Amino acid sequence: MTAQPIPWVLEAAISALLVVGGAFCLVGAIGFVRFQDFFMRLHAPTKASTLGVGGVLVASMLWHWGMGEWALRELMITLFVFVTAPVSANLLAEAALHLKVPTRVPPPEDFGRR
Repeated sequence: MTAQPIPWVLEAAISALLVVGGAFCLVGAIGFVRFQDFFMRLHAPTKASTLGVGGVLVASMLWHWGMGEWALRELMITLFVFVTAPVSANLLAEAALHLKVPTRVPPPEDFGRR
């Protein structure tokens, strides 16, 4: 099977997604290093890195589709990351609240009332 040339528009979209995904990962890493609190550190990587990894995986899907292949692996990884990252962040935050991990910001007044 010979490789087909990818149209320049698709190459530009792939490049843009890689740059945007890398930028989100960089912002998440900087936030993780700069924030002082556990809860703040939890927020930066879960939001930014999820979008960063998602951008890179979507770029990989577009590249595979441009080559005439199926991109089922990348689609499954993307769905897995988008589902598990927020759930794991929520569970970590709930565990930290249960263990009374010290924080710089007190919880709201109505916390725990349901």
